Amino acid sequence: MFTRPLSGDLPLDPPPTEGIKYAGSKLRLIPYILHLAGRVGARTVLDGFSGTTRVSQALARSGYRVICNDAAVWSEVFATCYLLNRKRPEEYQALIDHLNGVAPEEGWFTEHYGGHPNGGTAVQPDGLKKPWQIHNTRKLDGIRREIESLRLDPVDRAVALTSLILALDQVDSTLGHFVSYLKDWSPRSYRDLVLKAPLVFVSDGGHQVFRSDVFDLLPHVSADLAYFDPPYGSNNEKMPPSRIRYASYYHLWTSICLYDRPELFGKAKRRKDTSDVVAASVFEEFRKNDQGRFIAVEAIERLIQKARARWIVLSYSSGGRATADDLNEVIRDNGRLLDVVKVDYRKNVMAGMKWTNEWLREAEGPNREFLFLIEKG
Repeated sequence: MFTRPLSGDLPLDPPPTEGIKYAGSKLRLIPYILHLAGRVGARTVLDGFSGTTRVSQALARSGYRVICNDAAVWSEVFATCYLLNRKRPEEYQALIDHLNGVAPEEGWFTEHYGGHPNGGTAVQPDGLKKPWQIHNTRKLDGIRREIESLRLDPVDRAVALTSLILALDQVDSTLGHFVSYLKDWSPRSYRDLVLKAPLVFVSDGGHQVFRSDVFDLLPHVSADLAYFDPPYGSNNEKMPPSRIRYASYYHLWTSICLYDRPELFGKAKRRKDTSDVVAASVFEEFRKNDQGRFIAVEAIERLIQKARARWIVLSYSSGGRATADDLNEVIRDNGRLLDVVKVDYRKNVMAGMKWTNEWLREAEGPNREFLFLIEKG
């Protein structure tokens, strides 16, 4: 079967979106996701693993009705901020100005995550490295307490928390996650924490926001198209899945949203509920079942089967646990492959496969990114 030829150029300029540094970010894939959604004429889209919600933001800004879901509480906060907002950005400026004016204070975040400059080293007297300098964690403590005391409505609260997280992401001393921290303070960590109003927008799409296990959600929602970007476990046999679990990578955003002062463990002061035995995802599972099939691959097949959508766009990285042959079999058995899009970041182009199985050869190289447009059988 032939796939439809695709233009070699970027299909369109995507609308603006906001987000944090994120290992699973699909920011660069947004133009192609929008292209595929437009190709089938979808009006309602389920974003099943929304993460920083950049894809959901772009879809909503482009006129789609979005059903946004992720298991992470901070993702739900982002989705509430951007998808359920009914105000212009400037209407939040008084709230942002008020929060910026809150006095710094010593609190839980400073106790565990704030460090002194120490002439450039982030290693503190207790031998631990810290993700933020203490002048910013003191601001964090004061602002987070104030957000709680204001008793804001859900959307205003989400806007305040999103603004805080975006600001903290600009002054951290990390590689983009909270599993380990830099030995020497990053240049940005010396800057002062300053909140800005998020780039919110008003849309009448009737969007929905969920924080759920995707398999619990699928029987209860329907859409024209479902976009799935599951957190594939590493295909490196020497790297256990605990090294790339998203719950552990972004545990601090969870603590900021919940404000629950959880029990911590380890050098990175992770939440105990993000430990390997608690925060497991079937899509990050590295083991095989009794039939010799990757458990993560079976989960992808369940996604396709359970989705109440005519079309599915599935993201795939060659660095993931699912092999190309495994995934090709799953797609073949559960639908019709309409397009395979390979994204070449070096050339900034989108390449359409001439044959539906041509991507198998392309996937043998490292760091290949693909989008599959599937029509369910």
